[in-house]
Amino acid sequence: MTTHRHILEMRIDAVSGDEASSLVLRWATEGLSSYVCAANVHMVMESFDSGEFRRVVNEADLTVPDGRPLVWALKALGEREASHVRGADLMFCVAERAAEEEIPVGFYGGTPETLDDLVGMLQSRLPSLKIACRIAPPFRALTPEEDESLTAEISASGARILFVGLGCPKQENWMAAHRGRIPAVMLGVGAAFDFHAGSVRQAPRWMQGAGLEWLFRLLMEPRRLWRRYARHNSRFAVLFLAQLLGLASHPKG
Repeated sequence: MTTHRHILEMRIDAVSGDEASSLVLRWATEGLSSYVCAANVHMVMESFDSGEFRRVVNEADLTVPDGRPLVWALKALGEREASHVRGADLMFCVAERAAEEEIPVGFYGGTPETLDDLVGMLQSRLPSLKIACRIAPPFRALTPEEDESLTAEISASGARILFVGLGCPKQENWMAAHRGRIPAVMLGVGAAFDFHAGSVRQAPRWMQGAGLEWLFRLLMEPRRLWRRYARHNSRFAVLFLAQLLGLASHPKG
C-alpha cells in the first residue's frame, strides 16, 4: 500500500521508481486493466483548473511524482522519503523488467517515425522485449468506430503493458476512458517517446536534479512551451504556498 498526499487537491503517491515498476509488473502479471499517471506541475494545474480532470487523475491506480517540484512539495507535506520518478525513466525500467519477465508491451501515441525510432532503440538495448503492438493514432478526435477498432486491436495484440504517449491531459483522459476496455496496465509517459526515440533532447541529469528540466525544455521548444510555463509555474508556487500555510485548504479552479 502506497502513501499519498494531495497537492492542490490532486493525489500524488509517494513511491520510488522501483516500487512503481514492481506495482506495474504485478498488475500486468495479474491481467489487470489499470492506469498510471506521471504527474508534473502542468498536470497539477490542469487538475486545479478542471474538476473533471482532477477526478480522472485522482481515480488513477497510481500517480507518481514526475516533476521535481512535486517531490519538494511532498517532502514539505511530510513525505520525507519522497523520490523523483521521471516518466521517461519509469518507462525504460518497466520495459527492462517486462523483457526479463517476458511480458508483452505495446505503444500508443506519437508518429509512425517516432515509434520506429523508439522501437529500434528498445530492441537494440532490450532484444528480448516482446513488442505486441505499436499504434500512432491520428492527431484529431477519433470517431467512435475508429476508437472501437483501435481498442480491439490493442486488446487482441496480447499487450499487458501499454505505454501511452499522447501528452497531458489527452493521455490521462484516454486511459481513464479505456480502463476496463483494454486488458493492460496503461502508463501515461508524455514526452518519453520523443526522448527515447532521440527526436527531443533530454535535460542533463544535473538540471533534472536541480528542478530545472522545465527550463531546459523551454529553451529547446520556446514557441510551444512558453505559454504553458508562464501560466502554470508561478500560479503553482503561490497556490501551493497558500496550501502549505493553511490559507487555502480546499483550493478550487
